[in-house]
Amino acid sequence: MTGVLAGLRIVEHGAFIAGPFATMSLARLGAEVIRIDPLQGGIDHTRWPVTAAGRSLYWAGFNKGKKSVRLDLRSAEGQDIAQRLITAPGEDAGLFVSNLPAKGWMDARALRILREDLVQLSIVGSRDGSTAIDYTVNSAAGFPLATGPATLGNAPVNHVLPAWDLLCGMSAATALLAAVLYRRTTGAGQMIRIALADIAFAAVGDLGLIGEVELNGTGRARYGNDIYGAFGRDFETADGRFVMVAAVSQGQWSALQKATGIADAVTAFERAQGVDLMSDTARFEARDAIAAMMEPWFRGQSLADVRTVLDANRVCWGPYQDFEQMVREDPRCSPDNPLFETADHPGIGPMLTPMSPIDMGAGGKVDPAITPLLGQHTDEVLSGVLGIEGAALGRLHDRGIVKGTTA
Repeated sequence: MTGVLAGLRIVEHGAFIAGPFATMSLARLGAEVIRIDPLQGGIDHTRWPVTAAGRSLYWAGFNKGKKSVRLDLRSAEGQDIAQRLITAPGEDAGLFVSNLPAKGWMDARALRILREDLVQLSIVGSRDGSTAIDYTVNSAAGFPLATGPATLGNAPVNHVLPAWDLLCGMSAATALLAAVLYRRTTGAGQMIRIALADIAFAAVGDLGLIGEVELNGTGRARYGNDIYGAFGRDFETADGRFVMVAAVSQGQWSALQKATGIADAVTAFERAQGVDLMSDTARFEARDAIAAMMEPWFRGQSLADVRTVLDANRVCWGPYQDFEQMVREDPRCSPDNPLFETADHPGIGPMLTPMSPIDMGAGGKVDPAITPLLGQHTDEVLSGVLGIEGAALGRLHDRGIVKGTTA
């Protein structure tokens, strides 16, 4: 099926996560996404993790469902072709996304001369133009000094999840669709700028962490694996596995007490301390005492037994899994989940492949997206979009201005 965004054509020239993730998210909903790749591949084309043959699973992961066109972007002719692809006619074309510097052949003013209603989205590191990536943004956003046990003191803990890149990518996808709607209404294009650092600092504010400093005079401390302001933490099972439980509502708290058999102990504790643990605040303040009541139950059960009892009582919980355990044990990460299908990616092989996690009510579902080979669609795109074919296309190949797939 074609998907709700069928007919939308987006040209991308980017690397790493935010830009490619934005356009892949739209490709998963049916948009046509054309990657402009340098002849040798982009700076992330061989980034880890890689297969035994050296193919980047990282690059493959963020470029599924796209078309790859290889151009000599150091030559004036290659840059001219890139500009023509970006500004090619079409009601739902003229959309360009990049998280590389918008200068030279990507300069917004030069591109607007070729197509006045161009929608160009530029992702930068910081609003002031300075370089930043997810790690350097996250280090400044407070989270590494609030992650980990209190015994770490002031030692930072980096998170392996590139949260700001992913959030920036989704923000970029939202912004691009908003600009398309605006152009359909007004006929006007625009230049959209998103700073990765702004995404992070806005999120810190939205989570109440800036207000906590300004109004309460203090920032969040380290609390290990405890959920801040409620009850939730990790427990070890009899077979050496770990689980995370959460009680951020009265219903979840009641279910957790019932499952672990501590309701009477909780009542006695409330009477002795003069507290009501139906309150999130009270549960957070009494988290160590509550955990001490629950730990014996978890230590006496295997993970399988814990799963049976917690599921039967509708407790909010989840097992701790490494990536191998997730792939091998969790049905949510398997073909049992309609999110996934096994797809054969050229140069990589069969691989469990996610489709869009958005379940649209109408418009059709897009088939599992396949990762392109570098330059796989060069001839198709130049012929279909720009009308370059036959002898003219052959001469571009002969002169090394364009290239197709390299075996």
